[in-house]
Formats: sequence, structure tokens, C-alpha cells
Amino acid sequence: MKLKVGSKNYDLNFGIGFVRNLDKYYGVNVQGMSFGMGLTKALSGLRVYDPASLSEVLYIATWADATRPTQEAIDRVLEDDNTDIEKLFDGVMNELATANATKIAVKNLQA
Repeated sequence: MKLKVGSKNYDLNFGIGFVRNLDKYYGVNVQGMSFGMGLTKALSGLRVYDPASLSEVLYIATWADATRPTQEAIDRVLEDDNTDIEKLFDGVMNELATANATKIAVKNLQA
């Protein structure tokens, strides 16, 4: 999946690196122990069509691109009246449902 920000298309990567970065972003620390709940938290936000969650997921999915867009640039894309945000939500959820690193978590959350 690609995301156009300004004049550049960015590849979105929903692999293991994406999951690791979600865990860093959304991670839960309890008494010094880190629990990787990032994917669960992100999926919960996407399921209720939370635009802040979508922005965060899109930003994190550009982790492999050395010239990744800023969070603010992604926010502007989502705020643009020409952006079909519902289609973008659905596209991200479809990608997560088929990516090998995330598909089981998506399936279990839908159960």
C-alpha cells in the first residue's frame, strides 16, 4: 500500500518492524517490564475510525523509508477534504488483515 504525501508516494510497511515500532509508540510498562500491546491498541483505534490512530499507524508504517513524512504532514493529508478517509481506514485494515506479521492479531480481534 502507498500513501501520497505532498508530491511523494510512500510505501507502507506492515511487517515485524512495524509491529516493533507500534510497541515502542504504544507500549505499556509495568514495574519495569515492557508489554508489547502496540498492535492491539492501534487496531482498536482503527476499528472505531479514530483519525489520530490512523495518522499514527500511517506514520509508523513508513518506518522503513529514510525520507519518511512527518506526523504533521500525514495529519494534513487526513484533514484534506479531497482525502477519502473512510477508504483509507478500510485500506489500512485490509493491509493489516493480509500482512503476515499482523493478520492473526486482526483475525483474533474480529472474533
